[in-house]
Amino acid sequence: MSKLSAFVAGLLFGLGLLLAGMANPAKVLGFLDLAGNWDPSLALVMLGAIAVAWWPMHWAMGHSHSLLGAPIQLPTQRNPDRRLILGSLLFGVGWGIAGICPGPALVLLPAGHWQAWVFGAAMLLGMLLFQVLEKRRQR
Repeated sequence: MSKLSAFVAGLLFGLGLLLAGMANPAKVLGFLDLAGNWDPSLALVMLGAIAVAWWPMHWAMGHSHSLLGAPIQLPTQRNPDRRLILGSLLFGVGWGIAGICPGPALVLLPAGHWQAWVFGAAMLLGMLLFQVLEKRRQR
């Protein structure tokens, strides 16, 4: 049941990304172009996502297990640290250069967009590099 619910949630998320235009790098870059022809529509998508996520997050903070019985693991650290800030900056720079973030990249892969494949390869390389650096840091 948990795999089916994960599949349905991922499918809905992917469809939402497509319908909102977040899988279109030109639309994303238009949103990030504050000095040029700015497209504010993705800000509305983000506000809508926050509104939809508010109640489930509020519910999760008061429970130890999900509706399907899995343990709920919320972050415990509330203050930003150097790693979070640097990771956020790196994510933002990559998003600004490519116009793609991880969710839309996965949505675009089956469509054969070469940019999504390059982005996906860079993302996998970044995750591998993080694992190597994290193991080195823990020693």
